[in-house]
Parts: sequence; C-alpha cells; structure tokens
Amino acid sequence: MRNKIASLFVSCLLSLIAFAGYSQTNNKVEMADTMRSEGKIYVVIAVILTILAGLFLYVARIDRKLTKLEKES
Repeated sequence: MRNKIASLFVSCLLSLIAFAGYSQTNNKVEMADTMRSEGKIYVVIAVILTILAGLFLYVARIDRKLTKLEKES
C-alpha cells in the first residue's frame, strides 16, 4: 500500500511541476505573471505540496489503522 501511495504522490508532484511551467500564449494571466516575477508562485506551490503531503500522510495513517483493526477481528 505504501508503494501505491508513494507512486500517487510522485505522479501528482510531477503533474504539478509540468503544469506550473506551462503557459498559454493566447491567455496571459496578469496575476500569475506578477506572482512568477516576484517569486511568490514558489510559495504557492510549496503550500499546495505541503497540504497534499499532509493529506497523503493522513490517508496512509488511517489505512494502517484500518488494516490493524481488520487483522484483529
């Protein structure tokens, strides 16, 4: 189960990195350009990754507890 969670986390991380650098030429977003130029976009990405990591750890912990309860009964 840990391998599945780890692979899910890595795939989410890679997709975030791939889409973070993607920019459309037709639709420019001023807020994104401003945040990128000031370096704040990295703070946003770090916060999102921290929240996702916390959620994955929470789910893994619950999975371990459920597995333990299933084995006991």
